Amino acid sequence: MRAIIGILAALAIVSCKNEVKQAVSMKDDVVILASDSLQGRDTGTPYELMAAEYISKRFEDIGLAPKGVNAYYQTFSFTPSNDPHKETSFDSIAGDGTITGTNVVGYIDNQAATTVIIGAHYDHLGMGGEGSLFRGEEPAIHNGADDNASGVAVMLNLAQRIVDSTLTDNNFLFIAFSGEELGLLGSNFFVKNPTVDMSKATYMLNMDMVGRLNEENKLAVYGVGTSPVFSQTLFANNQGRFDITENQSGTGPSDFTSFYLADIPVLHFFTGQHEDYHKPSDDAELLNYDGMQKLSDFVFDIISDLSSQGDLAFRRTKNESEEVPRFKVGLGVVPDYLYDGDGMRIDGVSEDRPAQRAGLMKGDIVTKLGDSTVTDMMSYMRALSSFEEGQKTVVVVTRDGKEITVQVEF
Repeated sequence: MRAIIGILAALAIVSCKNEVKQAVSMKDDVVILASDSLQGRDTGTPYELMAAEYISKRFEDIGLAPKGVNAYYQTFSFTPSNDPHKETSFDSIAGDGTITGTNVVGYIDNQAATTVIIGAHYDHLGMGGEGSLFRGEEPAIHNGADDNASGVAVMLNLAQRIVDSTLTDNNFLFIAFSGEELGLLGSNFFVKNPTVDMSKATYMLNMDMVGRLNEENKLAVYGVGTSPVFSQTLFANNQGRFDITENQSGTGPSDFTSFYLADIPVLHFFTGQHEDYHKPSDDAELLNYDGMQKLSDFVFDIISDLSSQGDLAFRRTKNESEEVPRFKVGLGVVPDYLYDGDGMRIDGVSEDRPAQRAGLMKGDIVTKLGDSTVTDMMSYMRALSSFEEGQKTVVVVTRDGKEITVQVEF
């Protein structure tokens, strides 16, 4: 009861008039969404619904029109699958054994011929579960400040800026997705059951884990190859703000994939993995809020630059047809997805896993796994997929400029 009272009090503050509305910062949004009161926002729980209510009130206060099925809400029900290789199916009627997720959808209708879609997922892992990297004996709240209260906060900041701007060449659709952690379920459902005319969608922007911009200002942008104009647009508007790692593919582990598969150009923004990923330690005080503001400025400039270009040309990227290798074992590391050099740089090491037991460390660059040379993420995954539990092999890494060889056992 105390948790619910706290959230309702926050909602009351957000619902006040302009003088209070202006005081709602991205940090304010993250602190509320990543609070213990919301118990990790697990899909289908009352705590996720409390987060959905907070976001819908923010949408209303900003001035977005409701564009769900029931006001701002679009619900979907599904039966969880125990088979990770089997696609989750949606159920037309909620029943025993089903889970109901809730997308939150707001709209700016400028009576334009084209619509820009801006999204971020707001669900997380609740008390842990299968996706958690936490090795504690007792369940713990996974607040998901970076993953992905940060993306929601940037989306809300952009919504306010667009409402206050003179950008009227496009309509704008804002979606806080549910069910991302369970397999992009909310975005998948929306694309199949849209509440706007999807033929008018000119492009989609997605923010997922954008709260940990590092000192090197590293930013990964996915989907750059999905429209011919994207690469030049990023370059023209960056102006030295970020060291950008461009990824051409329109597919990846976040909600932009659902829109790319519907032939819509996409850009996905990501400031990188870290050791608190999918752990209870992903808390609000660890985020770089100045970095989030810098990203919001960048994305707003991109939107402004593209505002008069109408319906962007869509282009399929060449590598989505590559089958991602399936693994029987894991090394127990978090890859550095912002690294663009040779090899696979380790950004975090999980406790009591093969990498840690072998003495591998954050910052090590894997250059060889068994007999396979590792030049990038894909070659690392191909090499890893050839091993089975119980096997041993050697891993060659570069650490502080020196080559080190260790033996691992899966």
